[in-house]
Amino acid sequence: MSGPRREPGRPGPGRLRVIPSWRHGQERLFVCHPDGRNVAWYDREAARVHLLSEDEREDVLDALGPYLTGPVAVGPPPVPTAADLDRLSLHPDDDLAPNRPGEALLIALDRHPGHTHLLRPDPRRRALIAEQTVGDVLDGLDGAGWRTLHSIPLPGGDRIHHLVIGPGGLFAVHTVYARKQRVRVEDPMVTLGRHDPEPLLRHARAAADRASYALTAEVQPLLALTAPADLRVTAEPRGVRILDEQDLEGLARLGGVLKPADVEALHAMARDRHTWGRV
Repeated sequence: MSGPRREPGRPGPGRLRVIPSWRHGQERLFVCHPDGRNVAWYDREAARVHLLSEDEREDVLDALGPYLTGPVAVGPPPVPTAADLDRLSLHPDDDLAPNRPGEALLIALDRHPGHTHLLRPDPRRRALIAEQTVGDVLDGLDGAGWRTLHSIPLPGGDRIHHLVIGPGGLFAVHTVYARKQRVRVEDPMVTLGRHDPEPLLRHARAAADRASYALTAEVQPLLALTAPADLRVTAEPRGVRILDEQDLEGLARLGGVLKPADVEALHAMARDRHTWGRV
């Protein structure tokens, strides 16, 4: 179908409006009535128009005419999967999917900002920068079939900084602010610059073990370093991946472990706060 292009948002035939929406870099065009009720949406990547009302098929196609770039399938939206139904049944307070990277730190800093004039910066702010940096990279894996949850609360006040679920398996990601610091890894200790060594690999393994118990699936520990000046590993640590934020994109190349349906089912389980209540 072809014709003069119309600016999205302007009324189409029958007073239907076409409204663009973007998510993870993918555009969808929603068709709605002047009162805001949706009647259809056009998924350009899938080349499909999802109709909510068959009675309005012709009006919808007329409104979308200037935006269709080739042959498209037209029909009702797909039937919700079991994972979709689980997600829809969650109370908003129990759904962890909306958590932002560093969610717990953002809340803590909002409640107790601390003193900004001190010579030594608040370590929470550096930790937040690290979690946001890594979280943004992990969120970018969505287009490759991966799902990411951030700041998962665990009993006892602990957290899993990020949980990544995708074709290559599940990873519990522990994030470390290492900007311009020399990092030395001697399992289980990690030394940042001139700071005292910390058993960060032990923490990463413990978080992954708790996630494995909660999800009844194998979860691998991953230590993510933000912009280290140098990384020296004395011996390959047992079962722990160590990556900087630039290498995290390489997770998208992993596969052969989980099918798409398994990814969605595990994500639906992991996003439920109650899943983590007994670990």
